[in-house]
Amino acid sequence: MMTQRYQPSNGIQCRDPLLDVREMSAEFRVQEGIVRAVDCVSLYVKHNEVVGMVGETGCGKTVTVHAIMRLINSPGRVTAGEVFLNGRDLMRLSEQQMRRVRGSEIAMIFQKPMSSMNPVFTLGQQFVDVIRLHRRISHAGAMRIAAEALDAVALPDTAGLLRRYPHELSGGQQQRAMIAMALSCGSKLLIADEPTTALDVSVQLQILKLIRSIMDETRMSTLVISHDMGVIGSVCDRIYVMYASRVVESGPTEEIIDRPQHPYVAGLINSIPRFESRSETLEHIRGEVPNPLDPPSGCRFHPRCGHASASCADDTPPLLQVGEEHYVTCCRASESREPDARSVERSS
Repeated sequence: MMTQRYQPSNGIQCRDPLLDVREMSAEFRVQEGIVRAVDCVSLYVKHNEVVGMVGETGCGKTVTVHAIMRLINSPGRVTAGEVFLNGRDLMRLSEQQMRRVRGSEIAMIFQKPMSSMNPVFTLGQQFVDVIRLHRRISHAGAMRIAAEALDAVALPDTAGLLRRYPHELSGGQQQRAMIAMALSCGSKLLIADEPTTALDVSVQLQILKLIRSIMDETRMSTLVISHDMGVIGSVCDRIYVMYASRVVESGPTEEIIDRPQHPYVAGLINSIPRFESRSETLEHIRGEVPNPLDPPSGCRFHPRCGHASASCADDTPPLLQVGEEHYVTCCRASESREPDARSVERSS
């Protein structure tokens, strides 16, 4: 298949990205109607970059990455969008071609490692199956690569671990093993979906530091999914913030955390506990996440926003560039920023 060349969408420029998702939409048909779980989402990941995607539960993060991996099945479907990996549109590949991409070019760590492991096979058997599926290598060679990968994620006694079954490992060991499995096939991109959700706080920090150090050493790009802004802020170079199936703000991590432009993003950041704060109560975002079957018109955050005006309920906010690689969909951002904030044309 010929490589398809393209231009980044929505006016958001990125030179030679590893991953470029353009105006992705996905929906699910349920008894009550149609849930548009992902609504015109665009994002990119550069080479040797760690990118985070954050938002409340149900905002569309996991569905977005499943759409990228072509893992959405009936009653769900991808209704629009393109996914380019090194300039090749994954949406145009056959299922057989896509199976070769999964694992060898894009690896994914799911929320619960045990759900991705077969309980009746040892860790070594599962490593060998995955490695030999993507590489022409002997059983002994695959075991050697598995041991090296486990050693890279700082797991002791790799030979003993390869003889053990998944249930014999702790939660932290299972997550490290899944990271090792992703490394063993030489993937260019790692997608980590809530990699620390089921772990103790102390183990969470270890896993996050591990992911960051491995990415720095291997130059593997990473897309980290989380509902925790603190988690995302600690390891990522750039952040995409989702709300009600849409990206509402994106940009460099430090800029997003220090100078958030969207009220929802500011609310997420202000709700993070700080050791230096003497306040007895944390700030919180009022209201509830909207019903995905019947989302609000205009800006979907306006029913919960303390700065909303009448136009917020009527008009979909434009995509504004408010800094280098910093974009926001909020009318208030254009009012609060200097006149050079540029509106980026979006497709309807």
